[in-house]
Amino acid sequence: MSPPADPAPPPGEGPRTPVLADVAELAGVSQQTVSRVVRGSGSVARRTRERVEQAIAELGYQPNAAARALVTRRSHRIGVVAASTSLYGPALTLVGVQEAARAAGYSVTVVMVSDLLPTTVEEAFQELRGQAVDGAIAVVPEDASQAAVAATDVTFPCVQAPGLDGAGVPDAYWSEVAAARAVTEHLLSLGHATVHHVGGPVDWAEARARSTGWRTALVEAMRVVPRPVRGDWTAASGYRAGREVVAAGASAVFCGNDHMAIGVVRAVTERGLSVPGDVSVVGFDDVPEAAYLNPPLTTVHQDFTEIGRRCVQVLLGRLARRVVELGPVSPQLVVRASTGPAPGVVRVPGGSGGGVPTHEDPPASPAAGSPTAGAR
Repeated sequence: MSPPADPAPPPGEGPRTPVLADVAELAGVSQQTVSRVVRGSGSVARRTRERVEQAIAELGYQPNAAARALVTRRSHRIGVVAASTSLYGPALTLVGVQEAARAAGYSVTVVMVSDLLPTTVEEAFQELRGQAVDGAIAVVPEDASQAAVAATDVTFPCVQAPGLDGAGVPDAYWSEVAAARAVTEHLLSLGHATVHHVGGPVDWAEARARSTGWRTALVEAMRVVPRPVRGDWTAASGYRAGREVVAAGASAVFCGNDHMAIGVVRAVTERGLSVPGDVSVVGFDDVPEAAYLNPPLTTVHQDFTEIGRRCVQVLLGRLARRVVELGPVSPQLVVRASTGPAPGVVRVPGGSGGGVPTHEDPPASPAAGSPTAGAR
């Protein structure tokens, strides 16, 4: 089946957009042959295909998207259901999705949801059905919304980010556990008797993973496991939690994200204490401003954009009915100036542990600015 003929422009209107018939004439083939080349059909001889491709390049021909959709039964459009949020991780994951989709020749339709209730998620997928997307990616972080995605009756493939559905990026969870262990082991190696934890919301898989890694490291080191204090990823919640852990006598605090760590640093300094002289503080995510705080924040760098790109790779694999094998997106412990020896302890050189790559940042240049980003 060949696509509908492209309409010819009215005469006298100057240079016109090349159409399929122009390609066929220049290449010396039929319009049906050009159509097969455009569709990627394998039933065209190599030399003929090369002539057609050369003609397409010479003319600058762009296939009619609507016609191509009729023939291939594909819209070349990916849908995204995303939380209406400024949180750093989900925002960068969405950027990665858009970049990878565009590189693969797909447009992206994003449906933002104001809340993560199951009914809202279902309505978002209904909207995508109406736009005839080939597949979808859900950037919804909470358990209830992820369950709603899994339960939604969709007629197209769907991948969840961060891929905890067993087919997206399943190794992401365990990489975060390992990174949290490395953070905790780094603090223990500095002589701290134990490490307090300011965790994210318990209905986020990432928050649970980071808490699991922290707790595991303390248990394996046979240290006291303090009661974790929960925040909501914001600096304000970190400040409130920071006041609590400082009152409990903490000398080391591991926070579930960088913005909560910012709040903890303020709580420490308001008590007349110093970071890291009295209390060491570590964040997670490595937001752009983390290197420019006072002191620069030790944290874990995560490539959220790469997670978004990989979700697109997995989705395109499902559309092609093939399995895409991807390794984990490994986080990296970034040691800066917010961590130091426990009070009264002389630091002994050694590794940070955890099997997670580690590096120390050079001092940040005061002239190098950094845009403010949301936290996660």
